[in-house]
Amino acid sequence: MAWTWRFEKADGTEVAPAVRPEEFTTQGDAESWIGEVWKELLEGGVDQVHLYDGDTKVYGPMSMHAEQ
Repeated sequence: MAWTWRFEKADGTEVAPAVRPEEFTTQGDAESWIGEVWKELLEGGVDQVHLYDGDTKVYGPMSMHAEQ
């Protein structure tokens, strides 16, 4: 199965990310990628993400906003 991200506004509405995602072969690769591009995603209108392994949600929503 491929690891993928779902990108959302704060209200849960799905949005297209500013950075084109890929399908990842491992959870670590997916998490490394989000760690590298989260600022660009946030600036492009993504407020939160969910991580999926195939059709199974692993976790989320995870905020793209830094804790205050």
